Amino acid sequence: MAKKTECLLSFTISAVETSYESASMRFSPADVEVDVAAKSLLVTGANSGIGKAAAKEIAKRGGTVQMVCRNKERAEEAEEEIMTETGNQNIFLHILDISNPKEIWKFAEKFKNEHKLNVLINNAGCMVNQRELTEDGFEKNFAMNTLGEYWGLSTYILTTALLPLLEKAADRGVITVSSRGMLVQKLSIPDLQSANGTFDGTMVQAQNKRQQVALTEQWAKAHRNIHFSIMCPGWADTPAVSSSMPDFCQKMKNALHAEAQGADTVVWLAVSSEAMKLPSGLFFQDRQPVATHLPLASTYTPPEDEEKLMEVLEEFSQKFKSTSPGT
Repeated sequence: MAKKTECLLSFTISAVETSYESASMRFSPADVEVDVAAKSLLVTGANSGIGKAAAKEIAKRGGTVQMVCRNKERAEEAEEEIMTETGNQNIFLHILDISNPKEIWKFAEKFKNEHKLNVLINNAGCMVNQRELTEDGFEKNFAMNTLGEYWGLSTYILTTALLPLLEKAADRGVITVSSRGMLVQKLSIPDLQSANGTFDGTMVQAQNKRQQVALTEQWAKAHRNIHFSIMCPGWADTPAVSSSMPDFCQKMKNALHAEAQGADTVVWLAVSSEAMKLPSGLFFQDRQPVATHLPLASTYTPPEDEEKLMEVLEEFSQKFKSTSPGT
């Protein structure tokens, strides 16, 4: 496991050293110089880091921003900051623990009755370095990053629950913020919650991100009228990175992207008509589709494994839906 972690960090350090400024030379400014006043976009984890930076850029372009955050105090501060800096008052705050599947179902059902939605941005996530379980018995990384950014369940439940609302909208899309750290992991159906072997938070998160790739590809096949995409923000100087990987952050502090740079591809995918012309289900970095496997890697997933992942997540999600009052 230590070798895999070292390999992952070596790969990501190399990625960090690839200049964002160099990549941005090929960007078309016109792609994001747009008015999205007619659009409603929901951003999870919108009170800091990539989520906050994306929410702010969308607000600057006139979009209605639905901020989904866990910490009420920090969320209110972020909401006020975004309104003040952008002059956009169409900012709505929703307090939700995205690691709680029951609460996600309840939130989604209420949201569908009160709001419209064009774009869902699954940004909230975590990296826990010791194996910890939630109150529902799920490993925390899995719960947050997959289940609803909670074992993939959180991403799965929130997206699945809001699909009917998205299908009613124009220019509809789902964007999931992930990481190319998943390149060192193959989808592991037998051990989705990392219960076996030595626990390594870095590698567990990489497995969660591999799960998100599979989800995105499967959704793109099943829902042809919605544009699904997944992206890597690169290594940005965010609170999440500094708290979960302090040594790495300290070593690379002069090379890390600014938060707005990390959020650039999220914003591009959310507002650009050019992005919507590309096939659904792709993985992006720096506004460009990139491979989800390294050359000659043994990380390719048989279709039946991806289908099994969807079956398992659906089974878990329905259990939480049936126990949620009002759903």
